[in-house]
Amino acid sequence: MTPETTGEITIASNDDVVRVRQLVRTAATAAGLSLVDQTKIVTAASELARNTLVHGGGGSARVEPAERTGRRPGVRVTFTDDGPGIPDIDRALTEGWTSGGGLGLGLPGARRLVDEFDLRTEPGAGTTVTVTKWPR
Repeated sequence: MTPETTGEITIASNDDVVRVRQLVRTAATAAGLSLVDQTKIVTAASELARNTLVHGGGGSARVEPAERTGRRPGVRVTFTDDGPGIPDIDRALTEGWTSGGGLGLGLPGARRLVDEFDLRTEPGAGTTVTVTKWPR
């Protein structure tokens, strides 16, 4: 991956969510992910960027190569916000549950689309979600 396929984007508006999608698509293509896997990581990133904006009050997304010994690099995207945090992680990761008026597909849907999913949160102190997609 090159400097054009890595970076950090501040998420403060819907336009920033689009910018995250574009950078993740570029990074996934550069990493050699299949079209299906590109679509999966871009969709997960879109959901998580929207969550960062809507539920976290804004934050950032960092796109970078994911390295593992002896294998082609994948794509890792980390979303961070200083919002209210998630009081009940198990409930938030349950299909169909929503804290707002949405469909409740964001976190569980994103988790289902990627190879690695790590969620760290503390009520009142924000949330960090890291997702990774590996080439097949």
